[in-house]
Amino acid sequence: MIHQIQRLFRHRHFHDIIECLIAALEAKDLYTSGHSSRVADMSFDLARALGLKGVYRDNVHIAAHLHDIGKMGIPEYILNKKGKLLPHEWAQIQRHPEIGYSILMKSRELQRIAEIVLHHHERWDGKGYPHGLLADKIPLGARIIGVADAIDAMTSARPYREPMSWEACIEEIMLNKGVQFDPVVVEGADKLWKKWKLRWSQSFKHET
Repeated sequence: MIHQIQRLFRHRHFHDIIECLIAALEAKDLYTSGHSSRVADMSFDLARALGLKGVYRDNVHIAAHLHDIGKMGIPEYILNKKGKLLPHEWAQIQRHPEIGYSILMKSRELQRIAEIVLHHHERWDGKGYPHGLLADKIPLGARIIGVADAIDAMTSARPYREPMSWEACIEEIMLNKGVQFDPVVVEGADKLWKKWKLRWSQSFKHET
């Protein structure tokens, strides 16, 4: 009984720390409010659709919440810039997975999550960053988050563009199946599109 209480306390404490980190990031990056939560929700759905269970599914969910934590090390004028990024500014943005990895590796309990965060911008065709990993050399959790992250980015408004429609987003994801995205992960999204669109619509109405 004592061990169960201690485990519950650690879980709640751990969850509170994650929420604080996300809040700190969103206070700095004005245009990603809610982004981490939406990506985490979609990543959890995808992980479950792919049959992941237990600790591995939980790690994917937590990593998705924290995937952009490295942006805390990026200057605010770059994160909140309304125009197109210059090459040197884009190079700084591309450092955020490695910065996030360094932050999370400070904790032994977060090392597996750190590995997922490090590789969430790798591509199936090997043209991603930071290490240019190819296909299944990319951790599965990172491949899942890569799809969820892209979906939310395309369907969310940015200062420099309007949000993409869900139909156009689906088409873009399918066009990049086996190119940017793991084909199996994309197939896992087949039965989730309607659920995500409905959730997004309800969230948008609530925010407005």
